[in-house]
Amino acid sequence: MKILFSPSEAKSSLSSDILLSSKNFTFSDLYQKRLNIINLYDEFLQNASNDEILALFGVKNYDENFRVSLFKKGCIKAIRRYTGVAYSHLKYDDLSQNAKNFIDENVLIFSNLFGAILAKDLIPEYKLKQGEKIKNFDIEKFYKENFSHKIDEFLKDELVLDLRASFYEKFYTLKQEHFAFKFTKNKKVVSHYAKAYRGLVLKCVANSLISNKDELLALQIDGLKLVDIKKIGLKNELLFEIF
Repeated sequence: MKILFSPSEAKSSLSSDILLSSKNFTFSDLYQKRLNIINLYDEFLQNASNDEILALFGVKNYDENFRVSLFKKGCIKAIRRYTGVAYSHLKYDDLSQNAKNFIDENVLIFSNLFGAILAKDLIPEYKLKQGEKIKNFDIEKFYKENFSHKIDEFLKDELVLDLRASFYEKFYTLKQEHFAFKFTKNKKVVSHYAKAYRGLVLKCVANSLISNKDELLALQIDGLKLVDIKKIGLKNELLFEIF
């Protein structure tokens, strides 16, 4: 089974002695492609005005450390780097080793800077507001054009669960049958709770080591009840009511 997941703007400041290199990433043969974006980002940090950096990061207060090169920052697992709502509900560090291994090998996170990365891939702390462009460069389009064939191979013949927020669909379009979750409360689709429940779903999937469709459909998640399944093209949309 493979799970597609979103990153978060909130990130841990944890570091290590490991610096950026091709060894940090899955699809290592495409590292030079990633370098195009990483170098673009680094060059921007060195030459942009303070206000331009604040806009790129989506923050209000400037800090000189914002200009530190990504190549000088220590890297940790992507699944531990991101700390937003979904990740705080996943609670990766509290999982069993089997569940951690499942996530490390099967969760593909769509970083708005590094592109498609496995949960175990090692990345530095960075800031980049969702949807922001660097010098009007379309990062999502770049990764979609250069990485889609590798992702196709990675997902081939796998059960796929797409837990991405809609924005990250711009990085890759699924070309095979897959499952997705939608959450409602009082029969109205919710967005406020969606991030939290995506994290909880991933936690339950990992704890159960889900490997097939029947196991996925039988999954019991606290606070959620499966009320409908809709077939929309290649997508099987599982509708869950929050109670």
